[in-house]
Formats: sequence, structure tokens, C-alpha cells
Amino acid sequence: MIIETDVTGVLGGALVFATFCLILALLAAAFRIVIGPTLADRVVALDFVSMIVVVFLVVFKLLSGVDAYMYAAIALALIAFLATVAFAHYIERSRGDRDD
Repeated sequence: MIIETDVTGVLGGALVFATFCLILALLAAAFRIVIGPTLADRVVALDFVSMIVVVFLVVFKLLSGVDAYMYAAIALALIAFLATVAFAHYIERSRGDRDD
């Protein structure tokens, strides 16, 4: 593995499985960002990517035992929420301009 861990048994196997699932979800979301037919699809996929990274940081914290990853995950979740709200506001304003 990439890091040294003391987590073994069922929890260790579940964390490794969760990491592989997160990588697959990240690839699927990246595909939607590139291919997404509308701006809204791309924004939702970008929000999904940020939440995948938050969950990955939590899993990495569980594997490594370093508490700083949890703090980084909380900060990233807050920033991602604000970015999603800003993108939603931008999409709403850009659609409103077309109607006028």
C-alpha cells in the first residue's frame, strides 16, 4: 500500500475496498465533467468530485490515523458547499438573462 497502517482484518479490507470504489466513482464523475451536455451537469459532477475527495480524506484518516486529514476534509466540505451555491447562483442568473 501507499501508507503504513495498523488497520487489519475486516476494517482494513473494507477501507481498501472503499478506496477502490472511490477511485471508480471519481473516474465516473470526471467522465461526466468532460462529457456533460449542460453546465448544470458539469456543476453537479464537480460537486460530486469534491464530496468524493472529502470521503477519501476521511478514509485516509482512518487508514493513517493522522487527525489533520479530518480537519482538511471538513474545510474542503465547507468550501465545496459555498462553491456549489455560487455556481447555482451563476447558472440561475445566466438562464434569467436569456429570458429577457
